[in-house]
Amino acid sequence: MSQADQDPVFQLKGSMLAITVLELADNDPERLDQQLARKVAQAPNFFSNTPLVLALDKLPQADERFDLAELMSVCRHHGLRTLAIRASHAAHIGAASALDLPVLPPSGARERKIDPHDGEPAKPAAPAEPVYRPSRVITAPIRGGQQIYAQGGDLIVLAPVSPGAELLADGNIHVYAPLRGRALAGIKGDVNARIFCQQLAAEMVSIAGQYKVAEDIRRDPLWGEAVRIGLSGDVLNITRL
Repeated sequence: MSQADQDPVFQLKGSMLAITVLELADNDPERLDQQLARKVAQAPNFFSNTPLVLALDKLPQADERFDLAELMSVCRHHGLRTLAIRASHAAHIGAASALDLPVLPPSGARERKIDPHDGEPAKPAAPAEPVYRPSRVITAPIRGGQQIYAQGGDLIVLAPVSPGAELLADGNIHVYAPLRGRALAGIKGDVNARIFCQQLAAEMVSIAGQYKVAEDIRRDPLWGEAVRIGLSGDVLNITRL
């Protein structure tokens, strides 16, 4: 066997990605199509080739009307690419298997790391050493089309954020001015991240993958006010500063 045959051609690596979960409360593709269309109209860029987990674990047992391929087609029509489903009922799991689609455990279940070495007990991973990165501070106005990312820390903006601009941070986002674009905090899954702004007029706000678009935010009585946004369970709460 030559040395080239022994050189590894792949590596298995873990990753933490913020994946959007679409949790279905009813098996109704027509209403799903209509309601997704309204959401897309509010934040079209968010629905552009967005990876998706289609959660079916809150649906009742599948009946003769259940068509997983049709549900996926509706999602794809609006820019949501289904990577896997989350399910517990045998009929839903069987439908996913027929489409060669991965099945994730139901909500609340803990995923177990897979050890690629058959027969060897899995060793617990050592906790990662914390890496300190200072907050990123932006003093100039952020124009539409700009994207600002604070990796590993907080993002602090001391100027207005225009419509079409996008703020992203692994930690918190602070905007000491009007926020009219999109703000996504805790994008690597930090559910304790927060968004603070002096004037809420955002197109979208998101924490750890849970989001609200302008259509939802405008209904809040604190629209246009100085607010703090935090995550409670899977619900975004907007409170006055």
